[in-house]
Amino acid sequence: MSEVAVTHCGYVAIVGRPNVGKSTLLNHILGQKLSITSRKPQTTRDQILGVKTEGHVQVIYVDTPGLHIGESKTINRIMNKTATAALKDVDVVLFVIDGDRWTEEDESVLQKVKHATCPVILVVNKVDQFDQKENLLPRLANFADRMSFAQIVPISALRNDNLDRLERLVESYIPEGMQFYPEDQITNRSSRFLAAEIVREKITRQLGQEVPYEVAVQIEEFRYEESAIHISALILVERNGQKRIIIGDRGEKIKLIGKEARIDMEDLFQHKVMLNLWIKVRSGWSDDERALASLGYQAE
Repeated sequence: MSEVAVTHCGYVAIVGRPNVGKSTLLNHILGQKLSITSRKPQTTRDQILGVKTEGHVQVIYVDTPGLHIGESKTINRIMNKTATAALKDVDVVLFVIDGDRWTEEDESVLQKVKHATCPVILVVNKVDQFDQKENLLPRLANFADRMSFAQIVPISALRNDNLDRLERLVESYIPEGMQFYPEDQITNRSSRFLAAEIVREKITRQLGQEVPYEVAVQIEEFRYEESAIHISALILVERNGQKRIIIGDRGEKIKLIGKEARIDMEDLFQHKVMLNLWIKVRSGWSDDERALASLGYQAE
């Protein structure tokens, strides 16, 4: 009688201030784009669960919104609460920072992760930006003085440098247990959620600082047919000026947003996509708990 293989399964929270590369790190670990990225801070607004199964080990990564100082609007408070909640009941915390600086927001995140009851690995990202590697060593020593980290791992998420070492290290902390997801499943998020995130990413990438954070995307229709997936997405903004910016001159901006979103959706869903976008002004939605709840932004 053959022995039953011992399986391992555990949760890993990826935390850090906005725009340090948490989503890029998750995407490269999974080998597939799941969490949206941009140069604009606070792109991720909700927890994104990414699942990676290799043999008998299943690691469930939780990509969180960037923890930030200042909670002037309800959506900011929800994002901070969501990120902080991810520190509870996980087996490992990956605290991601930029290798070339330490900010007030990094310090704020540090004070939160100090309360974690599991190992905290400091992930020093963007080390490819150091021209001389010897300049990195004093920085790592400085980071090590701030807390007794389980490990400090320098990486470049964008260039996929040293991620193998980080993954092996994470796996060493994953406890024995039954695996929660099938081995071919990479997320618990719905296709509708992923479609909305893709549209929001394209808006963020195309418009940068022109449109602030008062933009949300709601999928009104997601219908499979033999020939194509029909997706209708509603883009919510808070002011008429934002609507005009997204539409662009003669509708050029929204056409480009739609084209780029459709290409990514077809790659993700492996199916032809018919995408329809329209924009609606809903004043004050980002500071309205009821409106946020209807869009799925609810702190646990």
